[in-house]
Amino acid sequence: MADKDKRAKILLCEDDPNLGSVLKNYLELNDYDVTLERDGRLGLAAFQRESFDLCLLDVMMPNMDGFTLAEEIRDINPDVPLFFLSAKTMKEDIIQGYKLGADDYITKPFDSEVLLHKIKAILKRNEEINREAENREYDLASYHFNPKLRELSHDGKTQTLSPKENELLKMLCEHMNDLLPREQALKRIWGSDTYFNGRSMDVYIAKLRKYLKDDTNIEIVNIHGNGFRLVVK
Repeated sequence: MADKDKRAKILLCEDDPNLGSVLKNYLELNDYDVTLERDGRLGLAAFQRESFDLCLLDVMMPNMDGFTLAEEIRDINPDVPLFFLSAKTMKEDIIQGYKLGADDYITKPFDSEVLLHKIKAILKRNEEINREAENREYDLASYHFNPKLRELSHDGKTQTLSPKENELLKMLCEHMNDLLPREQALKRIWGSDTYFNGRSMDVYIAKLRKYLKDDTNIEIVNIHGNGFRLVVK
């Protein structure tokens, strides 16, 4: 999340070396921290490695195109703002971009200053949404969960959660009474959905079930092969 003490981080995936360098320099001059990758596969590796506040994705790239990269990014983080940069002006391409969850589809050539103001506007909006989400607390039947403090309270007792326990319970709360896709949780918390990470997540789910065992009105249900549901009656 962007704040006054920390520059917003932008992932820029652009295979045109001239445009990529010019845009990177321009955004850095305007106080953004920019990671430039030349193709989709490198872009995905960068996104798996660190967190970004916004992604600028060229549509036509080698190894992995921008649309495929956007799908992979959305699996890891459904909320990160995405802009497509494209010379493709066909209505079908633009519609596909928005269907993949793009916040904007910008056709080349474009005015860098206009792009800058669009970035500023969406980051400001996202910062306000994130601030609200960060301060949100949850009542889970007779339990109270404060993700900011990593505290789960029940009957006068408070359990301090580990960072992974906290993030997993928070994601379950965000999808309360609905499916939390297994792949989405693995990619966001563990970085990838490998077999071993999957086994690790199952251990954390078992820990959360143990913490929540004192109230029969709440349970974490395993939806076989798909994910988990935090059911609160």
